Amino acid sequence: MSVVATHHVDYYETDAMAVVHHSNYIRWFEVGRVAFLRKYGISLNEMTEDGFSFPITSVDAKYFEPGRFDDNLRIETTAEALTRAKMEFSYRIVNAATGDLLVTGHSQNVFTSLATGHITRLPEKYYSRLRIALAEEQNAEEEAK
Repeated sequence: MSVVATHHVDYYETDAMAVVHHSNYIRWFEVGRVAFLRKYGISLNEMTEDGFSFPITSVDAKYFEPGRFDDNLRIETTAEALTRAKMEFSYRIVNAATGDLLVTGHSQNVFTSLATGHITRLPEKYYSRLRIALAEEQNAEEEAK
Protein backbone atom coordinates (compact mmCIF):
# COMPACT_ATOMS: atom_id res chain seq x y z
CA MET A 1 0.00 0.00 0.00
CA SER A 2 1.40 3.36 -1.01
CA VAL A 3 1.77 6.39 1.20
CA VAL A 4 -0.29 9.19 -0.32
CA ALA A 5 0.51 12.90 -0.24
CA THR A 6 -1.45 15.61 -2.03
CA HIS A 7 -0.44 18.72 -3.92
CA HIS A 8 -2.36 21.58 -5.52
CA VAL A 9 -0.64 22.79 -8.70
CA ASP A 10 0.30 26.46 -8.44
CA TYR A 11 0.61 28.75 -11.45
CA TYR A 12 4.38 29.20 -11.03
CA GLU A 13 4.81 25.43 -11.51
CA THR A 14 3.47 25.64 -15.07
CA ASP A 15 4.68 26.91 -18.42
CA ALA A 16 3.07 29.50 -20.71
CA MET A 17 0.35 26.98 -21.62
CA ALA A 18 -0.52 26.35 -17.93
CA VAL A 19 0.95 22.83 -18.22
CA VAL A 20 3.09 21.57 -15.33
CA HIS A 21 6.80 21.85 -16.13
CA HIS A 22 8.31 18.36 -16.17
CA SER A 23 10.92 19.16 -13.50
CA ASN A 24 8.23 19.61 -10.86
CA TYR A 25 7.36 15.93 -10.85
CA ILE A 26 10.85 15.13 -9.52
CA ARG A 27 10.27 17.65 -6.70
CA TRP A 28 6.93 16.03 -5.95
CA PHE A 29 8.61 12.63 -5.72
CA GLU A 30 10.52 14.17 -2.80
CA VAL A 31 7.24 15.30 -1.24
CA GLY A 32 6.16 11.65 -1.42
CA ARG A 33 9.43 10.33 0.08
CA VAL A 34 9.21 12.76 3.00
CA ALA A 35 5.57 11.76 3.61
CA PHE A 36 6.60 8.10 3.54
CA LEU A 37 9.37 8.65 6.09
CA ARG A 38 7.08 10.72 8.34
CA LYS A 39 4.43 8.00 8.30
CA TYR A 40 7.00 5.66 9.82
CA GLY A 41 8.31 8.12 12.40
CA ILE A 42 11.44 9.26 10.59
CA SER A 43 12.28 12.93 10.22
CA LEU A 44 14.94 14.12 7.81
CA ASN A 45 15.78 16.80 10.39
CA GLU A 46 16.45 14.10 12.97
CA MET A 47 18.57 12.12 10.51
CA THR A 48 20.58 15.27 9.76
CA GLU A 49 21.08 15.96 13.47
CA ASP A 50 22.35 12.38 13.80
CA GLY A 51 24.85 12.99 11.00
CA PHE A 52 23.14 11.38 8.00
CA SER A 53 21.86 12.61 4.67
CA PHE A 54 19.71 10.79 2.12
CA PRO A 55 20.78 11.93 -1.38
CA ILE A 56 19.36 10.60 -4.62
CA THR A 57 21.75 8.60 -6.79
CA SER A 58 19.28 7.90 -9.58
CA VAL A 59 15.82 9.07 -10.55
CA ASP A 60 13.63 8.51 -13.58
CA ALA A 61 10.16 9.52 -14.66
CA LYS A 62 7.79 8.44 -17.40
CA TYR A 63 5.18 10.98 -18.46
CA PHE A 64 1.70 9.94 -19.60
CA GLU A 65 -0.61 12.95 -19.31
CA PRO A 66 0.09 16.59 -18.49
CA GLY A 67 -0.80 18.13 -15.17
CA ARG A 68 -2.27 21.61 -15.35
CA PHE A 69 -2.61 24.73 -13.25
CA ASP A 70 -5.11 24.28 -10.41
CA ASP A 71 -5.12 20.46 -10.57
CA ASN A 72 -5.19 18.55 -7.33
CA LEU A 73 -2.68 15.72 -7.45
CA ARG A 74 -2.23 12.51 -5.51
CA ILE A 75 1.40 11.49 -5.03
CA GLU A 76 1.61 7.76 -4.30
CA THR A 77 4.95 6.58 -2.92
CA THR A 78 5.89 2.95 -2.38
CA ALA A 79 9.08 1.55 -0.85
CA GLU A 80 10.53 -1.02 -3.24
CA ALA A 81 13.86 -2.07 -1.69
CA LEU A 82 15.97 -1.46 1.40
CA THR A 83 19.49 -2.27 2.53
CA ARG A 84 21.50 -0.59 5.27
CA ALA A 85 23.14 1.58 2.59
CA LYS A 86 20.30 2.44 0.19
CA MET A 87 16.57 2.59 -0.36
CA GLU A 88 14.46 2.58 -3.53
CA PHE A 89 11.03 4.08 -4.09
CA SER A 90 8.46 4.01 -6.87
CA TYR A 91 5.97 6.79 -7.52
CA ARG A 92 2.67 7.41 -9.24
CA ILE A 93 1.29 10.91 -9.63
CA VAL A 94 -2.41 10.93 -10.40
CA ASN A 95 -4.93 13.68 -11.08
CA ALA A 96 -7.10 13.42 -7.97
CA ALA A 97 -10.28 14.59 -9.74
CA THR A 98 -10.10 12.38 -12.84
CA GLY A 99 -7.93 9.49 -11.70
CA ASP A 100 -5.72 9.97 -14.78
CA LEU A 101 -2.18 8.71 -14.35
CA LEU A 102 0.19 11.59 -15.11
CA VAL A 103 3.64 10.24 -14.22
CA THR A 104 5.34 7.17 -12.84
CA GLY A 105 8.85 7.19 -11.46
CA HIS A 106 11.56 5.52 -9.47
CA SER A 107 14.40 6.76 -7.29
CA GLN A 108 17.31 5.31 -5.41
CA ASN A 109 18.65 7.10 -2.34
CA VAL A 110 21.75 6.27 -0.36
CA PHE A 111 22.46 6.86 3.30
CA THR A 112 25.47 9.14 3.59
CA SER A 113 27.60 10.34 6.48
CA LEU A 114 27.57 14.12 6.73
CA ALA A 115 31.02 13.97 8.36
CA THR A 116 32.73 12.10 5.52
CA GLY A 117 30.40 12.48 2.54
CA HIS A 118 30.64 8.73 1.98
CA ILE A 119 27.91 6.14 1.78
CA THR A 120 27.41 4.58 5.19
CA ARG A 121 25.39 1.87 6.86
CA LEU A 122 22.26 3.12 8.54
CA PRO A 123 22.12 2.53 12.31
CA GLU A 124 19.49 0.25 13.80
CA LYS A 125 17.53 3.30 15.08
CA TYR A 126 16.43 4.02 11.50
CA TYR A 127 16.98 0.71 9.77
CA SER A 128 14.53 -1.16 12.03
CA ARG A 129 11.76 1.38 11.35
CA LEU A 130 12.36 1.25 7.62
CA ARG A 131 12.43 -2.56 7.64
CA ILE A 132 9.03 -2.54 9.37
CA ALA A 133 7.75 0.02 6.85
CA LEU A 134 8.87 -2.07 3.90
CA ALA A 135 7.29 -5.21 5.38
CA GLU A 136 3.99 -3.35 5.96
CA GLU A 137 4.05 -2.06 2.38
CA GLN A 138 4.68 -5.54 0.98
CA ASN A 139 1.98 -7.12 3.19
CA ALA A 140 -0.58 -4.50 2.15
CA GLU A 141 0.31 -5.08 -1.50
CA GLU A 142 -0.17 -8.85 -1.10
CA GLU A 143 -3.52 -8.36 0.61
CA ALA A 144 -4.69 -6.06 -2.18
CA LYS A 145 -4.10 -8.82 -4.77
